[in-house]
Amino acid sequence: MQARNFKYSQAARTILWVMLALSIPALVQAESVAPAANQVQPLLVGSAIPVVTLQSIDGEEKNLRDIVSEKPTILIFYRGGWCPYCNTHLGQLREVEDDLVGLGYQVLAVSPDSPETLSVAEATPESSYTILSDSSTAAAQGFGLVFRVDDKTLELYQQYNIDIEKASGMKHHNLPVPAAFVIGTDGIIDFAYVNPDYKVRVDPSVLLAAAKAALK
Repeated sequence: MQARNFKYSQAARTILWVMLALSIPALVQAESVAPAANQVQPLLVGSAIPVVTLQSIDGEEKNLRDIVSEKPTILIFYRGGWCPYCNTHLGQLREVEDDLVGLGYQVLAVSPDSPETLSVAEATPESSYTILSDSSTAAAQGFGLVFRVDDKTLELYQQYNIDIEKASGMKHHNLPVPAAFVIGTDGIIDFAYVNPDYKVRVDPSVLLAAAKAALK
């Protein structure tokens, strides 16, 4: 399937090409768990999203393709509510949330946090994000984003009272590389930002520009 041609802003084009360069080895995406964040193989622009199931905070199963078919979608994968960089980024995205909703988009935020963890942490009434659980990381694996956290990093997390097993309710020690996708109602990825450096996230203005371009 060929990638769509859109007229992105210069900033969006630069970000897109950087991410594509990182993903060149992943011309054929296989569901797997990478040994490190810098070895993930994310889906490319023009790819169809995988058939995956997520859970609401009530534990109800949601088919991602069904959700996406209702509205064009901004899909955010983040590491969990325990991650300060993730929380900061989600907060920054609120700067363009009204614009995105005005364009007809829905915003989905997905993490490995279990539905129970999400229900405790969902204290953001000012946001219209739909927060979903991917505790098994199967959905993130379908997007080629998952890596396994090594023992040294797990020990470091424990020093900061971060327990990813407790957060997800699973013992797989998997995390997704933070990512942002713009997806059409046909389930095709129109824009992707994936960065192995969890401290670097897509700028809200770039994401908004990409979302606008995808509608043209």
